Amino acid sequence: MDVKRARSPRSSADGDDDKRRAPRWGGAVRPSMVLLGFLITLPLLALVFGGRWGGSFPSNSPSSPSSSSTTPEVTGRHVVAGSETPQKTTTPPKNVSAPAATTLSQDKLLGGLLSAAFDESSCQSRYKSSLYRKPSPFPLSPYLVQKLRKYEARHKKCGPGTKRYRKAIQQLQAGRNVESSYDDCKYVVWFPCNGLGNRMLTITSTFLYAVLSGRVLLVNVHQEQEGLFCEPFPGTSWVLPAGFPEGNPQKLHVDAPESYVNMLKSGLVRADMPASALPPYVYLHVEQTRLRLSDNIFCDDDQAVLGRFTWMILKSDSYFAPALFLTPMYEKELGRMFPQREATFHHLGRYLFHPTNKVWGIVRRYYEAYLARVDEKIGFQIRIFPEKPVTFENMYDQLTRCIREQRLLPELGEPVSSAAANASTSGAADGKVKAVLIASLYPGYYDKIRGLYYENPTKTGEIVAVYQPSHEEKQEYTSNQHNQKALAEIYLLSYCDKIAMSAWSTFGYVAYGFAGVKPWILLRPDWNKEVSEVACVRSTSVEPCLHSPPILGCRDKREVDVAAVKPYVRHCEDVGFGLKIFDN
Repeated sequence: MDVKRARSPRSSADGDDDKRRAPRWGGAVRPSMVLLGFLITLPLLALVFGGRWGGSFPSNSPSSPSSSSTTPEVTGRHVVAGSETPQKTTTPPKNVSAPAATTLSQDKLLGGLLSAAFDESSCQSRYKSSLYRKPSPFPLSPYLVQKLRKYEARHKKCGPGTKRYRKAIQQLQAGRNVESSYDDCKYVVWFPCNGLGNRMLTITSTFLYAVLSGRVLLVNVHQEQEGLFCEPFPGTSWVLPAGFPEGNPQKLHVDAPESYVNMLKSGLVRADMPASALPPYVYLHVEQTRLRLSDNIFCDDDQAVLGRFTWMILKSDSYFAPALFLTPMYEKELGRMFPQREATFHHLGRYLFHPTNKVWGIVRRYYEAYLARVDEKIGFQIRIFPEKPVTFENMYDQLTRCIREQRLLPELGEPVSSAAANASTSGAADGKVKAVLIASLYPGYYDKIRGLYYENPTKTGEIVAVYQPSHEEKQEYTSNQHNQKALAEIYLLSYCDKIAMSAWSTFGYVAYGFAGVKPWILLRPDWNKEVSEVACVRSTSVEPCLHSPPILGCRDKREVDVAAVKPYVRHCEDVGFGLKIFDN
């Protein structure tokens, strides 16, 4: 894919002279000269290291973050409210830790959520990503920690390369299903569907299902997902080995005869069948291609039948964890694992997903160069969906309405004269600095918001700096390089103190779920309208939304609105028929 160079804050003064390196120090220097030089440059150092950088993800070149372990040369401009003369930035010092990182650092193991049985250098993000994020607002349940350690032991016993795994594969190839207990090796094989955000949400849901049902999760990693995540379980792998006998993606669709629903209809599967009479595997299609997910997956009677299969194949693009909370046989166990139910994805997502060193390098260098030294970070994630397109003008107007109504950014004042601008700029280093991080496929939102705070001062005197790491113009599901940038931006967005995001966006769900903050959701207009009457609403929970919930009438064949009968379930703010877990 021809990847465009990401945008940096620009000015007419930008040019080749920005890329010149500072001359090296050399020769003998008298102490008085050193002291005099230090005093002269002290104000400049205060400005340069104040954290007001401008930048973007460079293109994939030998000096880009994706291929270099050192801090990239940063050029660009301060975006300073009220300043009529852009200030050039210089290259930040190499190997300098961000002061904010030390104040926000927390237990490397996230209170016991993570296992200590990993080599830290093999996956630096596992124990370091918390340096840039505030401590979790949700206490960790000791019972959840116990369940995770037990799962890790099961995965190591049954995972790829083990004798038990080879035996299970032989039985599958022979077309046999065998009787098994909870302690035996059973598997759920996940197949991907749709974009990165969807995949992260559904992998989390599938992992939760594996923990509850005593299975081992194996992930079918396609080319576009290679090199994104570290292995989450110590001493083993979650990657489905090559040559899996039932890995034909053409067979995995809603009408597949091997799907559980269709085998029930055809009589191939019955509740009274012994395990040896069942087919060698069962396929669960948990995709939101239809309005609702299948009831048959989330009912106790069906779970009893599904539990007798050694091999389960699952394809999904949905965050179906809320439906597991609504499955009676799992409800009590989930209550012990997650006393604060809305922290389900927050805990499991931070447990499972750790960017590889290559992707983490992009995140770390960008954060330390542009975001580490600011007082507050505000993230705006904008996504336009083809099924309900919104014009740029309408979306930008809705975003600015949300900013004003919720006071997400300082109010603008009147433009000032050059003399007054110089006077105000001279004391700007003493004011608070807010960084705006924009995650969007398009550059227009960055251009407009940056222009507002470049051309006008704020009433409070605060400085607003605006950044956009990349603008790819269109989503490329099958591009590995695109997904690397997307994952880096999800993590950068998750380090923000406040987040406003587009409705229905799984990218945004993952980011605010990692952060543990309740976002402002930019609502979609009604289907017959071009503009949303309400600009944005605050989410009641940090949990993602299940867009297509099951009816959950099960064998009664009646529709049940679980949001009306379960105290910890509500309909989503952005998807009226969706479901979201929250703490009542």
